[in-house]
Amino acid sequence: MHRPPIQHCKNCGQAVVYRLPDDGDTKQRAVCTVCHTVHYENPLNVVGTIPVWEDKVLLCKRNIEPRYGKWTLPAGFMELNETVAEGAARETLEEAGAQFELGEFFSLVNIARVGQVHLFYRARLLSDQFDPGFETIEARLFSEDQVPWDEIAFRTVAETLKRFFADRRQGRFATHVFDIT
Repeated sequence: MHRPPIQHCKNCGQAVVYRLPDDGDTKQRAVCTVCHTVHYENPLNVVGTIPVWEDKVLLCKRNIEPRYGKWTLPAGFMELNETVAEGAARETLEEAGAQFELGEFFSLVNIARVGQVHLFYRARLLSDQFDPGFETIEARLFSEDQVPWDEIAFRTVAETLKRFFADRRQGRFATHVFDIT
């Protein structure tokens, strides 16, 4: 049996029920049975970068689940009180220990089935030396023909990298918005 994601009020701790709120909302929400707070469940933002050194991109080998031991771009969940750009920069520093300059926004990927939106910026590495954090086994530079495509952790990363390399071959970068179903 599927349990509702929210079972108790975040304000007072009492049980919630799923129903239409009294404010005219058209979706069932978790509503507190005591203080009547309406709790909304919203998508999570995953933010990261495509760090580049000369003709190579920086990938991180994951030291955590899901997809332990697989390669990914430096990225993770956006935190409260930070912008998308700040979160992407923080994740790049935490996961790769890279020195970089944040570049232009590159891609927005909707993954509705898991309630996530992935957002990536281009970044220019200022050094080819890295000091990965505990979430990363190894941070390494790859040219396009060296990317371990069968070992990429997430489809969002593979699709973002494909678009990045295609844009680079064309000599101009676009902003990409796409869905993964």
